[in-house]
Amino acid sequence: MDRFSLNKFFEWLLSPFTNHLEHPMIFTEYPFWIFFLLVLIGYSFLYKKIKLRSIFLFIVSLYFYFKTSGFFFSILLFSTIIDFFIGKGIYNSKKEGNAKIYLALSISINLLILVYFKYAYFFAESFNSIIGSQWHPINHFALLTNQISGSSFRVDQILLPIGISFYTFQTMSYSIDIFRKKLKPVKNIFDFGFYVSFFPQLVAGPIVRASEFIPQIYKPYDVSRKDFGLALFWIINGLLKKFLLADYIAVNFVDRVFDNPGMFSGFENLMSLYGYSLQVYADFSGYTDIAIGVALILGFRLPKNFNSPYKADNCGEFWKRWHISLSSWLKDYLYIPMGGNRGGSIFSYVSLSLIVIFIYLISGSLALLFGILSVIFSTLLIGELFPKFNKWYLTNINIMLTMLIGGLWHGASWNFVLWGALNGLGIVVYKQWKKISPWKNKSKWWNKIWGIIITFNFVTFTRIWFRSGSINSWDEIDQGHNIISEWFTANEILNQLFFNFQWDLIGDVLAVYSNVFLVIIIGFLIHFIPEKFKFWYREKFSTSPVFVQLLVCFTAIFFMYQVASTSLQPFIYFQF
Repeated sequence: MDRFSLNKFFEWLLSPFTNHLEHPMIFTEYPFWIFFLLVLIGYSFLYKKIKLRSIFLFIVSLYFYFKTSGFFFSILLFSTIIDFFIGKGIYNSKKEGNAKIYLALSISINLLILVYFKYAYFFAESFNSIIGSQWHPINHFALLTNQISGSSFRVDQILLPIGISFYTFQTMSYSIDIFRKKLKPVKNIFDFGFYVSFFPQLVAGPIVRASEFIPQIYKPYDVSRKDFGLALFWIINGLLKKFLLADYIAVNFVDRVFDNPGMFSGFENLMSLYGYSLQVYADFSGYTDIAIGVALILGFRLPKNFNSPYKADNCGEFWKRWHISLSSWLKDYLYIPMGGNRGGSIFSYVSLSLIVIFIYLISGSLALLFGILSVIFSTLLIGELFPKFNKWYLTNINIMLTMLIGGLWHGASWNFVLWGALNGLGIVVYKQWKKISPWKNKSKWWNKIWGIIITFNFVTFTRIWFRSGSINSWDEIDQGHNIISEWFTANEILNQLFFNFQWDLIGDVLAVYSNVFLVIIIGFLIHFIPEKFKFWYREKFSTSPVFVQLLVCFTAIFFMYQVASTSLQPFIYFQF
């Protein structure tokens, strides 16, 4: 290779670090792994010095987020500084009332930032349509950054910062855990900044609790030979899920159907739903597998985020296995404070009021608002007349509210409202059904299988609305929700499923997409492998000789890039 070619090679290799990225630095592209290699080299000199390693990892995490999201790193810094000092205020408060004021301030600031970036255009469009104004939101964070640093970021456009939902929930958990006396404040702002911005899980989770992660900051580095092997396993496992399952299924089948469901038969729409259930699992759990592996190499343990969710035999169990860090966060910081299964509370009615306002703004319909309020007041009246009904709805209202808020967390769209409502309804209905179910004895394998089949198909059915409301390309990731288009896409899928199934085309469809369906079948078979066997081969890999691990890794990487899609797919949960 001559000098000119060598210079070109290094120019190409380093271009992601010298130029602004067109999209976030992600696990499926080489810039991240060069970045991680450089981090490891620097880390090797500092990992024994606890204070210095926190400062180092905080700085490299900020750089990672800057290369991922540009000026949005200023929002991350703002949240870090505010919650660091609020946490100290909560801890040092002599009176509980003062601590509550600090806590309310933390929650208010974090939620306002989250709502501002996730729902600014939604509120602007709603208010404009209701009162006939022409208000257009301005990105005040970009404006402030320009004034301070002399940069020239756009102020007329509000884009969703990558990972804002995840790190906002983390900063909120810090304040809440200190208030609940589960945690003492960190020693300095660098430790807190490191906790908030830790790059492996910063942009798509898992959501890390302050009470679980911060104690690790002050522990010596402790990664055994087996731990390192396990970290390699999780990284390769996640990459295989992303490349061989999620992206292959999406590019070759699922995205085509959802882009124009009316052009495909009902059978193709049905198979695309099954394919999407595997795709979204492989995509999201693949990301968290890689994050867990990368963090473990650095000496930090992230929580498990998925536990074979399609093995669940009811909706409640499904949400204990799916996106565990979010489900448990919503349970501990939302569902239980609302009263849990004990009944409603003031917080329940505040949450209900907010949801009603959101639904009204989405629809802009006073008639719908009147209808919802009529149902609420009728329910309250019936509850006063019939105590048994009162007890029933009070013990279930918090489930519905939590799932509705979980739906709105994904986006201000009718599709996400309905998706959240259906999942909440699934949990509530099962709670009643299991009292009389002839199949409730799950010690009998056929009853459990029957429950798994029903649960999987129900969850898959609800994803008609989730996928229709989701974004699937880098070009769309900065765009707001087109709630009309999303709603009609979901309706078109339903129409094809129920009125245009075209049974006579099943054979042709199976022949045309045989490779895709084979991958889907293999993916689900792997998913349903007994946990004992999965544990066995993880242990076998993590304790194998180094040359065996490296051989497996290089073989897997070579195979992945042979079948990788030329159209790079973003991780699905980047948009949330």
